[in-house]
Amino acid sequence: MMTFIIAAIVVICLSMIAVIYRMVKGPSASDRVVALDSLGVSLISLIALFSVLVETSFFLEIVLLLAILSFIGTVAFSKFIEKGDIIKRDNSR
Repeated sequence: MMTFIIAAIVVICLSMIAVIYRMVKGPSASDRVVALDSLGVSLISLIALFSVLVETSFFLEIVLLLAILSFIGTVAFSKFIEKGDIIKRDNSR
């Protein structure tokens, strides 16, 4: 069991290296946003596997926090790419 968890951690680390390459080299901004979201998901799964490896549930709260932050960041970047503005302000006053 422990061998499979360590193998999964190694595979996720290798995929994170590929995702970081895509995030830096990505041809467009939308590719970078997708790579950033994928990096967040990989980090969440890496922390969850580490939590199983050390047999504690302490890290699960960190996983939930990272999931929320990753989702908010992806939505904000996507909205910025689509409209060029995250929060629409009314300056007519």
